[in-house]
Amino acid sequence: MIRRILAATTISLVLALPAAADEAKPPRSISLAGHGEVRTAPDMAVVAIGTVDQAATAAEALAANSKSMAAVIAVLKQAGIAEKDLQTSNFLVQPRYDYDNSAQPPRLVGYEVSNTLTVTVRHLDRLGAILDKSVASGSNRIDGIFFQLAEPDGALDEARRLAAQDASRKAHLYAAALGIGLGPVLSVSEQGGLPPPIPMQMKTMGAEAASADVPIARGEQTIAVDVNIVWEIK
Repeated sequence: MIRRILAATTISLVLALPAAADEAKPPRSISLAGHGEVRTAPDMAVVAIGTVDQAATAAEALAANSKSMAAVIAVLKQAGIAEKDLQTSNFLVQPRYDYDNSAQPPRLVGYEVSNTLTVTVRHLDRLGAILDKSVASGSNRIDGIFFQLAEPDGALDEARRLAAQDASRKAHLYAAALGIGLGPVLSVSEQGGLPPPIPMQMKTMGAEAASADVPIARGEQTIAVDVNIVWEIK
């Protein structure tokens, strides 16, 4: 009697295994990628404005550079740049050597001091005049201009919407071609987003270069989003 009970239990367990295996199978799915992008004009810029001074001694070079940078900062504040939008990003004191005579060790000929200020310009219509005034006040180095969006969320969300629509369009096209039905969305993943700042390079210049407002072409930025969506197949 006990053997019959054990045998029946064993048979019921074996019969239950295929059903459990079926339940463990992941649902059939289809995965499609979508792309969306929005082009929009930047409305702010970040520019690196610097002063470079040379002198026979480090103290003299430092004094000259401090005077130059103080004048630049004063002009920027007069132009409406807020204190929070001015930040020292690089400061360097280094010796200068003469390497002309290769038979002799390099000869110390003086020192160079450079100071770089990162300036956030929130009104692009003022950017040309700000660059002009900065050079006129003593700046002799502008490393680059980086255009940005002050509030990018609206353009970013529009790119997301377009990317989702693109993925959905492809999914329904494939479903119709293959004769399958689309079930609920199983997962959504996103890539992309805000582009890196677009640099506009400018060379070191002298004060004589400042004769008129610097012409600025802001162009457009492309905000792109790539999305991958997985649907269950009915």
